Amino acid sequence: MADPKGFLTTGREVARTRPVAERVKDWNEVYVPGSLLPIISKQAGRCMDCGIPFCHNGCPLGNLIPEWNDYAYRDDWTAASERLHATNNFPEFTGRLCPAPCESACVLGINQAPVTIKNVEVSIIDRAWDSGGVVPQPPERLSGKTVAVIGSGPAGLAAAQQLTRAGHTVAVYERADRVGGLLRYGIPEFKMEKRHINRRIEQMRAEGTKFRTGVEAGRDITGGDLRRRYDAVVIAAGATTARDLPVPGRELRGIHQAMEYLPLANKVQEGDFVTAPITAEGKHVVVIGGGDTGADCVGTAHRQGAASVTQLEIMPRPGDERPEHQPWPTFPMTYKVTSAHEEGGERVYAVSTTHFEGDEEGNVRFLHLVEVEFTEGRFQPKPGTERRIPAELVTLAMGFTGTDRENGLVEQLGLELDARGNIARDADFATNVPGVFVAGDAGRGQSLIVWAIAEGRSAARGVDRYLTGSSALPAPIRPTDRALTV
Repeated sequence: MADPKGFLTTGREVARTRPVAERVKDWNEVYVPGSLLPIISKQAGRCMDCGIPFCHNGCPLGNLIPEWNDYAYRDDWTAASERLHATNNFPEFTGRLCPAPCESACVLGINQAPVTIKNVEVSIIDRAWDSGGVVPQPPERLSGKTVAVIGSGPAGLAAAQQLTRAGHTVAVYERADRVGGLLRYGIPEFKMEKRHINRRIEQMRAEGTKFRTGVEAGRDITGGDLRRRYDAVVIAAGATTARDLPVPGRELRGIHQAMEYLPLANKVQEGDFVTAPITAEGKHVVVIGGGDTGADCVGTAHRQGAASVTQLEIMPRPGDERPEHQPWPTFPMTYKVTSAHEEGGERVYAVSTTHFEGDEEGNVRFLHLVEVEFTEGRFQPKPGTERRIPAELVTLAMGFTGTDRENGLVEQLGLELDARGNIARDADFATNVPGVFVAGDAGRGQSLIVWAIAEGRSAARGVDRYLTGSSALPAPIRPTDRALTV
């Protein structure tokens, strides 16, 4: 156990963010550099060593949280990093991007603020990188088997690293011009600077993983080509089919999917553009969708100099406290204020868009909405609540409905889909086609980064067993596992 009295004597303290007026002028991460190290050991000491660590249940990776909390409390950062990497290939990603269901499941959280698990995690891995403790782990021998991984998001990268370390020759195919998937082009720089991806990719290259960027499976290389060239194929292409908003005026210029808007801002940071082709500068911006992607659009619009930012959500405003019908250790739906929301803008709940209004040149100028309430199993408009708001740039951040079907890969391989439009798989993450496996959102549907990494690790075990007859690789989850809810 760390500090036997830590949870009694030490209050919860989290990473400090930079002042809003400062951070909206740049694209660096919002947190004060180095602000965690002076406090993190004491924060780790709040871990209770509670006997039955429900934080394990909250995290699909099965992170050994009490163990690396104890090491962090004792300033044994090398051991802490080893325990962290035992279950998670990329803790610098999850430590920045995960909504931390482990903290919602923390036993201490029953009657007080939970342990800052996410902050401890990111402190351990950042210190490990700074001290040179993260090194390549190439396999001792090669199996002679080859694997293609389609997609370089967290699921694909996790599967690729596990299979490379198991001795297989792995090539990762990415249709974008850089490796990283939505980590690269969907996550804004202020949430995670891309240097964290770059150094992980260099580690993987040193271990032997090959990367093929600018190659879209299904178009540039067919499903048949993949099966002929490789002994196994892992599809980790994500759930990239965005949910649309079929209302009058949708065709007006200035209305974009979030994943059309956000990547361009990231490409500016990569040096591809001086100014993003789609920019919020000087415009009244409306973001439709109240989730994390919507918040990313809000923060991006602030940094581009929007005249105003309004975020719309069809659901009612969540409460500030955990609701009774979502008891510990489930992940509660509470009112969430992200760093982007701290920076300004208006959030409007329980409203639905009825139509868009444009000018004579076909540009969107207004969004018409109405207040709604959920009755008789659907959202019903409230009469007399219609109004319009200025809208010169609209981003749709309403989630995703399934994996990409337009590139033809699903049909070329003859893959079966489930009722939700995801690629069907068995207990080993294998599809109906021999040698073809699926990991991440392509099989699970839209989910969290921790689930994607867990899927990649588990699918890697299935592939390894298929290729060699057995496997020592870990499989933290089954395809049917879901987050703990009520």
